[in-house]
Amino acid sequence: MRAESLDFFKAIVNVPSPSGYEERAAEIFRSYTAGFADAQHTDVHGNAWAVANPDAAMKIMLAGHMDEIGFVIHYISDEGLLYFSGVGGHDSSIPIGQRVWVHGKERVAGIIGRKAIHLLDEDERKKKVQIHELWIDIGASNRAEAEAVVSLGDPVTYQVEFQMLLGDRATARGFDNKMGTFIVAEALRLLKQDGGLDPGVGVYAVATVQEEIGLRGARTSAFTIGAQSGLAVDVNHATDYPTVPKTRYGQLDIGKGPSVMRGANANPKVFQMIREACEREDIPYQVDVAPGGTGTDGNAMQLNQGGMAVGIVGVPLRYMHTPCELLSLKDVEDCARLMAAYCRSVTPDTDFTPRL
Repeated sequence: MRAESLDFFKAIVNVPSPSGYEERAAEIFRSYTAGFADAQHTDVHGNAWAVANPDAAMKIMLAGHMDEIGFVIHYISDEGLLYFSGVGGHDSSIPIGQRVWVHGKERVAGIIGRKAIHLLDEDERKKKVQIHELWIDIGASNRAEAEAVVSLGDPVTYQVEFQMLLGDRATARGFDNKMGTFIVAEALRLLKQDGGLDPGVGVYAVATVQEEIGLRGARTSAFTIGAQSGLAVDVNHATDYPTVPKTRYGQLDIGKGPSVMRGANANPKVFQMIREACEREDIPYQVDVAPGGTGTDGNAMQLNQGGMAVGIVGVPLRYMHTPCELLSLKDVEDCARLMAAYCRSVTPDTDFTPRL
């Protein structure tokens, strides 16, 4: 990965952006894409767009959501402890003992605490802890000390940042799905810098908001843009580690290429065009099968207005919705190449209507 792209990837992954608090990520997206986009826009919902050929009648929407799971402060106790709610889907056993950042008037360090194991009775040890039983300790002695630096509604993220592992594999919190925000920006950069996009086709790279709480940003931005076709990119569950049966979930491996979804949530013409574009440009890919709606931005995009011809692509990921998500950087790069290749295959006359 080129140095400038890797710097952008690290920045977008590391910045805090729980659903509803995406402004910092949007600023990084706008700053990076300003160097090659023909136009930019940020809507009232917070979705950020970077556009190539904004006057074209044929439009393609590329969506990668920039929100991550996190927490939000909802109560401060007399003892100065912070009680919090989950933003997005959490395994409640994971936060215990984690270090966090509370993004208040200033960034404040904290730790997530609960009663020590020595003090748990037998019944308590058998039960899975719930988030409402946990608290954040920032070292405050009382409510006044805590309220001097923290307010109700302040977002919280884990104190975990991007780190390289062996080979091309990396770990971070928030790959889901700021990885996708990176990919749509890179796809637009490749189209602008390497060429091949029909001048009659406009490409809208959209960093969407609030996917983790209901695909909300994709719904509003898709309505406004009114694209005929679109690609949503998100993480997929890799199944190349123990205890995940391939007979139940299919096979997706880290490092063997991005995924292309086939199923009811994807337009069959778009699926075929993606496969042909990958073969033409020698891009490895894996087929992901979904029998219905996927829970990705592609679901909201497909149902926009009179319908959008949607494809759903992704990158295999281990340990989703934990602070230590893992992926392959080559898969990420190849997914951006895949998106650009699909856009090059579209012309102003492309008919996306499914036919035998």
